[in-house]
Amino acid sequence: MEQRLTIIGLGVKDLETATKFYEEKFGWKKMPSSNDSISFFQLNGILLSLYPSDKLAEDATVNPEGSGFKKFSLAYNTRTKQEVDDVINELEAKGVTIVKRPEEVFWGGYSSYVADMDDNLWEIAFNPFLPLDEKGNAIDE
Repeated sequence: MEQRLTIIGLGVKDLETATKFYEEKFGWKKMPSSNDSISFFQLNGILLSLYPSDKLAEDATVNPEGSGFKKFSLAYNTRTKQEVDDVINELEAKGVTIVKRPEEVFWGGYSSYVADMDDNLWEIAFNPFLPLDEKGNAIDE
């Protein structure tokens, strides 16, 4: 199996509301291949898909009930600490839930957490040990 990730699929309670969150709060553009059943957002090299959680559970043949910590987070890395502050200030002004304010963290970086409409955690972080290329892809120097 090749070492890659193609799509991050998030199960959402309300597809229309979740799609509007990513369009209006994050400022992302939905792909033309999106439809009334699923939304796609082109990221840097991978896709984010939003799909009704009950349908996703049905497709995976698992119980759709679940609560509490989801045991994963998504990360948006920045090139500077100031960019973390700028992104958080912009998101907060748009009414996004700030779970953790930006702060210096034990591993040597600077990070914050926000939540989307379905309480999926997004870390907004500057990692001085993880350089990004011009497209925002992590590179191994």
